[in-house]
Amino acid sequence: MQEDPVARLLMMEGNTLARQREASALGVRSASGVYIDAIRAHFPDMAIDVIHAADRGQHLKPGMAFTDYDGLVIGGSGLHAYDTSFEVTNQIELLKAFAETGRPILGSCWGLQIAVIAAGGTVTRNPNGREIGFARKILLTEEGRAHPYFAGKPTTFDAPCIHYDEITQLPANATLLCTNSHSAVQGAVVPVGRSQVWAVQYHPEFDLAQISMLIALYGADMIEQGFFADENDRMQYKAKIDALAANPGDKALAWQLALDSDILDDGIRRAEIINWMRTCILRQA
Repeated sequence: MQEDPVARLLMMEGNTLARQREASALGVRSASGVYIDAIRAHFPDMAIDVIHAADRGQHLKPGMAFTDYDGLVIGGSGLHAYDTSFEVTNQIELLKAFAETGRPILGSCWGLQIAVIAAGGTVTRNPNGREIGFARKILLTEEGRAHPYFAGKPTTFDAPCIHYDEITQLPANATLLCTNSHSAVQGAVVPVGRSQVWAVQYHPEFDLAQISMLIALYGADMIEQGFFADENDRMQYKAKIDALAANPGDKALAWQLALDSDILDDGIRRAEIINWMRTCILRQA
């Protein structure tokens, strides 16, 4: 007899099904797939349902309601939170509707941005350009250092990331938790409806393999934007990422890539996810 799961989460996929198929053909995992893998690496018994809210005609599983879920998780997306297309506005409306349950919500990147829009804040294109690969020197605020979301996290750390847009105005009732020189808002608690959204601009769910995929997917753009001098430079960097992913204990490669335990240790890199799960879903002290 199969045991009941310890909890059930709803995962909102941020990209359209068409975009997911295109990415899959290139060997890139879906945003929801990456997040599910990260959660189940630490909580293997968690039940997780996915809703493709960027597409029309998508619904919860038959017989399920928002109140049947212990929490909502929102990962990344290639969309822009300030656009008014159905793909964007439907996700914002779903977030608002779920927030009326009062259940906890976790977000990365896109998840933070649409929570800010839902609560009356502002998201715009970042004048500093794309932050990709690793967000460097993220600094916890005083509120961030005291918040259970960042338990076990260094005061200053690096994190996997990819985004063009940034939060330029937090809602009045939001709390800034971390920042860096590229984006003033790297993490916040954003009240939406009856719920609290714990969210970051970066991607604690990403691993080195996902970073490698992004370097392959956006290689031409990264050369044009000055991240790499040329294709050979890009390929050499990607090869080092791949080698370190295969052998995270390689100190020479870690040094060459300027990566430390905040990236290489799964427990530290995913601390935000683990802390939200333990504090908000499993209610562990």
